[in-house]
Amino acid sequence: MKAVIQYEFGNANVLTYTEVDKPTIGEKEVLIKAAYTSVNYADIKKRVGNKGKGKFPLMLGLDVAGVVEEVGPRSPFSVGDRVIAFPNNGSYAEYVVAKESLVYKIPDSLGFEQAAAMPTVSILSYMLLHEIAQVKPSDTIVIHSAGGGVGSMLVQLAKHAGVNKIIGTVGNFAKASYVKKLGADVVCTYETFSEEVLKETNGAGAHVIFDSIAGEVTGQSLECLAFYGTLVQFGNSSGKAGTIRTSDVHSSCRNLRGFSLGTTRERDPERLKPVAEKVIERFASGEVSIPIAQVFPLKETALAHQLVESRQYQGKILIKM
Repeated sequence: MKAVIQYEFGNANVLTYTEVDKPTIGEKEVLIKAAYTSVNYADIKKRVGNKGKGKFPLMLGLDVAGVVEEVGPRSPFSVGDRVIAFPNNGSYAEYVVAKESLVYKIPDSLGFEQAAAMPTVSILSYMLLHEIAQVKPSDTIVIHSAGGGVGSMLVQLAKHAGVNKIIGTVGNFAKASYVKKLGADVVCTYETFSEEVLKETNGAGAHVIFDSIAGEVTGQSLECLAFYGTLVQFGNSSGKAGTIRTSDVHSSCRNLRGFSLGTTRERDPERLKPVAEKVIERFASGEVSIPIAQVFPLKETALAHQLVESRQYQGKILIKM
């Protein structure tokens, strides 16, 4: 089968389109013929080696949409089922293997492009909003990187949940109209968001701030987080650790909550199933959707990575098998 793998860390040129052996399934696993996969920023970080030593050859990719090709005995899935999944060892390939606990059926009404765009960003966003932060309709919330994959999904889900005020941050105002169209009430840049949030809340601060950037943004977020507010940290795209003083927490009664979808896939996969069913239903009904910025053929995966790194796009980047 065709796949994209890498033999070393580096820029997008290390991604190699090649022929590899078709994978085989083990106990309680399924083989999926992939239709599309998505490119997530986590793929970029893993490609350049920010997560320590890698085992090569390495295949990237977190999620996939496709059709079940092979199942084991007593499997809850059947050959021909349309599914989304989190594969075991990457998704940049024509065939992938996934554990049954991380495979979810999708209805015929949900196209493969939207299905492939949604697994990582929508399941993560739903859990952040409703389980981790437990956002209430009366809240004012801040969503950093609101034009990115998770950020744009958070904005939509928050709007759908009737959240009082949604403030999105962007790297530049070129994405402001896009973020407002998704449902944000206010859009500001990282340079001014702390002042803007205090202005929009009459000095009280935001009830919840979703931070996937870390670094300096974390400290600035605490400056505009309300007493008893919650800072949810779920990434560090800046590549720098955020600094938090204990005095910023206990005396203000603020909460700090961390969450990782990757950790949850590994340690508590059953927790994801009910969430996946809820977001699949919302996508199938058309209540929410993800704009598709561009679709690349598998052999042009390196170009897809370059576009993601440029941040000059809106929506999700997909790879078609």
